[in-house]
Amino acid sequence: MRHDDRTALVTGGARGIGLEMCRQLADRGLRVLVAARAREAAEEACRAVGPAALPLALDVTSAKSVGEAVLEARELTGRIDVLVNNAGVSLDRELRPPCLDEDVLRATLDTNLTGAWRMAQAVVPGMVEAGYGRVVNVTSSYGSLALMDSGRHPSYRISKTALNVLTRMLAAELAGTGVLVNAADPGWTRSGMGGPAAPRGPEVGADTPVWLATLPEGDGTTGGLFADRRPLPW
Repeated sequence: MRHDDRTALVTGGARGIGLEMCRQLADRGLRVLVAARAREAAEEACRAVGPAALPLALDVTSAKSVGEAVLEARELTGRIDVLVNNAGVSLDRELRPPCLDEDVLRATLDTNLTGAWRMAQAVVPGMVEAGYGRVVNVTSSYGSLALMDSGRHPSYRISKTALNVLTRMLAAELAGTGVLVNAADPGWTRSGMGGPAAPRGPEVGADTPVWLATLPEGDGTTGGLFADRRPLPW
């Protein structure tokens, strides 16, 4: 299905899964705003994606940066139809509860939860006004309460659990507006975060987020958590 005249904004879009999402969205006919903290990185990624891509300097941990970037995005494309909250960090690979590193927790939440919330606050009202929107929060099965079986990566897990809650709340608030909000687990994927030993390539990891980002009009799928296009338990 083609999605010509739609615009997608992908945070953390300059490398790894984010870059592959940008490629796949462009292949489906969308204009793609490739967002990265450094404009140079976004520009380099756009050259890899192709002529449908536009670079955007955006730091999701800064409300000022988010506001400026969304304003620039609207000036470039007129509107934002799809938001993929892909920017994320994992900073506590060795820490286990009950040990707590408060600086790591704050930094992780600021990107993985608050950053996605900032983006939604800036972008969703325009979607509601247009009567169409797709929001995809890139999460992890590590954040699923039903699947929780380890204390590894505690700040990362907690941040993704909170992002899942945000997904559910947004979906409930936006029911009936034409804006669909879902969460996608890309799985353990070869990337800067996943590392070279991961069994999945970025093209596989990007598939479910892109599928949710391009749900057709009339599809009522919202408020769900998906992996490999299948529902996961919260």
